[in-house]
Amino acid sequence: MNRQTSWVLLLLTFLAFLSTAFAASPTSFCKCTCFGNSTIVALDSPVSQKPSPGSLKNRAAKKTCNDCNRQFCLSYTFCKGEKEDNVFTTCFQRDSAKDQAVVFIFIFATVGLLSYAAVRPWIDQWAERTRERRNYIPVSGQADQ
Repeated sequence: MNRQTSWVLLLLTFLAFLSTAFAASPTSFCKCTCFGNSTIVALDSPVSQKPSPGSLKNRAAKKTCNDCNRQFCLSYTFCKGEKEDNVFTTCFQRDSAKDQAVVFIFIFATVGLLSYAAVRPWIDQWAERTRERRNYIPVSGQADQ
């Protein structure tokens, strides 16, 4: 494989990771504190009780931090029976896929460079032997004279 093909493959791999990172969005979580216990719920997970069929409100797509409120927490079984005034909520996001892709690319590049540094002495020896063989090529017919 020549050097230009290697660069093209590297660029395509980088663009694939980049497009994946931009397409994903971070997951939001709601921390519900009821009865003195805290529970973390992903905002895109379904509510434990069944919504009434046909309700447009319950057919919402992915929830946002605006949905992380006392009523949201009270809809789960771990908060059943708690007074609304005693429920505390906090919304937060985990690292986005973009951040994860940057970390993964950094680790991949670091491991690649360390691997290259480890095998470089053998590559240099091989290259030197190849150069020496190219410099000394006996020409047929000169050995007889």
